[in-house]
Amino acid sequence: MKTSYKLLTLFTAIILLTSSFSLQAKNTDPDKDKVLITVLKYMLTRGHYVQKELNDDFSEFVFNDFINNLDPSKRYFTQKDIKEFSQYKYRIDNQLKNEDLSFYNLVYGRFSEKVASAKQYYAAILKHPFNFKKKESINVDYEHVPFAENENQLIDYWRKQLKLNTLSRIKEKIEKQNKKIKENKKIKKKSFKQFEKEARKEVLKNMEELYIRIAELEHSDWYSTFLNSVVAAFDPHTSYMSPRIKSRFDQDMSGKLEGIGARLQKKGIYTHVVELISGGPAWKQGELEAGDIILKVAQGDKEPLDIVGMRLDDAITFIKGKKGSEVRLTVKKKLDGSIKTIVIIRDVVELEETFVKSSIVVKDGKKYGFINLPRFYIDFSDANRRNSAKDMEKEIERLKKEGVVGLIIDLRNNGGGSLKTAIEIGGLFIDKGPIVQVKYRGEKPVIRNDVDPKIQWNGPLVIMVNELSASASEIFAAAMQDYGRAIIVGGKQTFGKGTVQNLLPINRFYPKYKEDLGYLKMTIQKFYRINGGSTQIEGVYSDIAIPSRYSYMEFGEKDMKGALPWDKVAKANYTKTNSYENFSDVINHSKERIIASKKFQLINKYAEWLKNQQNDNTYSLHYKTFVKDAKEEENEVKVFKDAFKFNTSLTFTSPKYEYPLFEKDTTLKEKRMIWHKNLAKDIYVAESLSVLSELKMKNKHEIVKN
Repeated sequence: MKTSYKLLTLFTAIILLTSSFSLQAKNTDPDKDKVLITVLKYMLTRGHYVQKELNDDFSEFVFNDFINNLDPSKRYFTQKDIKEFSQYKYRIDNQLKNEDLSFYNLVYGRFSEKVASAKQYYAAILKHPFNFKKKESINVDYEHVPFAENENQLIDYWRKQLKLNTLSRIKEKIEKQNKKIKENKKIKKKSFKQFEKEARKEVLKNMEELYIRIAELEHSDWYSTFLNSVVAAFDPHTSYMSPRIKSRFDQDMSGKLEGIGARLQKKGIYTHVVELISGGPAWKQGELEAGDIILKVAQGDKEPLDIVGMRLDDAITFIKGKKGSEVRLTVKKKLDGSIKTIVIIRDVVELEETFVKSSIVVKDGKKYGFINLPRFYIDFSDANRRNSAKDMEKEIERLKKEGVVGLIIDLRNNGGGSLKTAIEIGGLFIDKGPIVQVKYRGEKPVIRNDVDPKIQWNGPLVIMVNELSASASEIFAAAMQDYGRAIIVGGKQTFGKGTVQNLLPINRFYPKYKEDLGYLKMTIQKFYRINGGSTQIEGVYSDIAIPSRYSYMEFGEKDMKGALPWDKVAKANYTKTNSYENFSDVINHSKERIIASKKFQLINKYAEWLKNQQNDNTYSLHYKTFVKDAKEEENEVKVFKDAFKFNTSLTFTSPKYEYPLFEKDTTLKEKRMIWHKNLAKDIYVAESLSVLSELKMKNKHEIVKN
């Protein structure tokens, strides 16, 4: 108790000594800051889908979001600070109308002071060994942890966070040592005390590197955080891009990159995985997922580098690398908050891999086609370039020539893309008619139709989706469901993104300002199904819902703060295809198989376990208890280690047109072989094939061959 009191007294003195320090406001331009606020306010109030009033609710959102983005782990602000900030809680709307940045200046200024104080906090805490015999715990669900009551409690927050970081390193070191001793008993054993000292030293080094990076951030970086809190008050898909971030966005969207094949985004001090590029190294490896947070990056077996607080440009520099090199990512998993090391071998990431591809499989003597559509792509600048609709039509034609009698289209993890191609692809499976309704603010919905009476495929059709199928994927799947043209197989529901964004250069709305102001990605439209319901929030509910790791997780649009609500418009005029004679029976048979399947029962239990892990955010800081809890978790996970292990006797092959290509491109051949092996091990593909094989068309005519 005495030691704690002395430490707290010391920190109180440090706060007084360091309160005059602040982050350097590099390249501050007050005029530019005010111009950005004025122009963004103009663009949003006139162009955003939602006619949002800048009122107290708006102010409260910006207030909470900006503070949480600056201090997500409750390391800096106390309740006293929040009380002082609260004078502006319901006045930010009025301030923005008057180009008054008092709230931003106060919070950012205090944040700067607190960051300077923090350097003293962690140095003093890490100078002395932690007491790992003390029975205490830490709750890492920082979103629901209250801000510290005072500076003393704030320091205790720091102590616990640093202690947890040190504790996890000690455990890892001891486990590595035990493994080495098993292999070679002559290795000299280190003591717990030695490991504790090493771990504290490593944590100190990481903290020092973090605050060097924070000091290098410019005023524009922090101001962008504030602007994103302002625009996010309209909806979670509206965001501000500084010129530098826009440049990075353009680079990621073009050409080919050597790296892991993931699109990243900076949120506060963390680097988030936004999307995996289909066919890329991370996608093939299978462990990294959208929503994960990358904490550290290691080159092969070298010491990992902490990238928390690092600029996105710099973080990407470390993540990217030459083809064939190994990168080890320490990530915080979106699903359960667990920390995991993921090993990825870098490769050339070609956008070619995001194009339509197909495979053929024989089941019970009949040929079936399997088409993977990773995204709805198009090049608006060149009408002659390939797009997903043309490629889909061509791929179906090739499969028909090979005699397939049924078709599966895989939209899993397809985040969307071009609405135009989604409409055209929908038209490949119906005569003609409405596919989607699109609505601007304050206007009646516009019905977008397939006007081509040609049907490219009139045979049995199954569409696979999951919780990451979004936007244009949901439009296509919803249309096929509303027409009764396909059975939708997958997770309970798709992502639920029923909005459209446009990327607008801010200077276009203020041309007299010569410096680049960046871009605004703004929600301008909303999607509606032809049955009248929005795909927003609800997404598409599968006809056959199969248990997955996401089944019970907070996932998708419905769990995003500020997401636009579900609503509906009038139903479009359309007629169901009435294609199948046993539609309901096939669905019921599949549901019976899924309920009876031991594999799906195990996957469902795994999903329940993941949900419990997501809700359990408390860690013991008592070493023996920490190790015991970790061991129990490892044992629990072992129960599910075979959940997704599955194999069929089915053989997937490429369509004949690809064989000559393999002679010229052995890499393509290798990629296809890997894909085919994975399809044969995919339990969801197996169930979709069973569904497809049972479907019987009402009309006994042959499959159309145009």
